[in-house]
Amino acid sequence: MLRFSANLRFLFSEYKLADAIRESAKAGFDAVECPWPYQTPTSEIRFVLEETRMPMIVLNTIRGDLKQGDKGLSVIPERILEARSAIDQAVHYAKKINSRNIHIMAGQAPTSKQCIKCFVDNLIYAAKLVSNTEINILIEPLNHRDAPGYFLTTIEQAANLINLTGMKNIKIMFDCYHIQINQGDLLEHFERHKHLVGHIQFSAVHDRGEPNHGEVNYPWLLTKFQELGYSGYFGAEYLPRDTMSDHPTDKGLEWLKQLKL
Repeated sequence: MLRFSANLRFLFSEYKLADAIRESAKAGFDAVECPWPYQTPTSEIRFVLEETRMPMIVLNTIRGDLKQGDKGLSVIPERILEARSAIDQAVHYAKKINSRNIHIMAGQAPTSKQCIKCFVDNLIYAAKLVSNTEINILIEPLNHRDAPGYFLTTIEQAANLINLTGMKNIKIMFDCYHIQINQGDLLEHFERHKHLVGHIQFSAVHDRGEPNHGEVNYPWLLTKFQELGYSGYFGAEYLPRDTMSDHPTDKGLEWLKQLKL
């Protein structure tokens, strides 16, 4: 049976975080993921997760200075202290709410030896911080259209970086939307790197809307992922298309009902 997590960056975004978790449970999701939950106390999140019997399976390190367009810090050598502070923050929060995955956002930088070493060192730092827990560190290739200049863009690059760290608790966030735009051939890329995949996200390509349209046949693809051994949640990270509604997520959940039959 397919299990789905609601990404609360985009879904149920009209609610405060605790209520968004409750709405996710009502809608039929099995888990939630929230990139940046840090404004909400861990005690409040832990309470609502226990109430709804859902885990928060992924959170991200902060992006940095949003006014300057930052999309992460961990690949930028001159900002290593900020990067380590962001990692510490994420690890502390994840431990408090029993989250199983932390996405270390790389940032925008050239693929120079210096930047590669900086990112690898920061990944090792993060992986060692959670080495005595069940938490995995995730890295995610992003597409060149939505995140121009982002350091990490392909599955092969992510796999190589993980190999350079030598750490077993660093995995790939396999976002079907980003990979399809940058590389295509989703099933082939997954099959070649399935031993490194820690979490899967999905949305329609090319508009990042509900996953019941576009160029990817998700009912077929997600089932294939499971047949190939993936047993985790599938993260619904999409932008609801009904922007005029007070509750846009609710208007577009027919795909969830169909896939959970």
